Amino acid sequence: MGKKRIVTTAGTESTDAKKAPVVSAKKRVESGILHVQSTYNNTKVMLTDIKGNALLWGSSGGAGFRGAKKGTPFAAAKVGEILALKAIGIGLKEVAVIVKGVGSGRESAIRGFISKGIIITSIKDKTPIPFNGPQPKKPRRV
Repeated sequence: MGKKRIVTTAGTESTDAKKAPVVSAKKRVESGILHVQSTYNNTKVMLTDIKGNALLWGSSGGAGFRGAKKGTPFAAAKVGEILALKAIGIGLKEVAVIVKGVGSGRESAIRGFISKGIIITSIKDKTPIPFNGPQPKKPRRV
């Protein structure tokens, strides 16, 4: 197997290496909405424009974390950083954040996104709360 080699026209060989994600932007966006969904097992981050149309997304599973490591704050921070780099590629300057869920990656995904220099205008928590709770079991009929 081994590494794949690319032969250039000069005859020198280079190996494929992972680089920073670069998005060739069809659409230039200056402000958007960052949706963070954090569960106990995973953290998903999606960037939309003001109308709610999806532009970019990522998750801790997509960032290379597997199993129990997907739900950690470190994995969520990495997802935030990766998405921020892509967002800079499309010209994003400021975002409003909507957080959903109770996982440990809520804050760290936002902190990872901030670390790349994008301004956050507001943070809203839209975690669904049950107002009536689960229904109790019916009594047993014998």
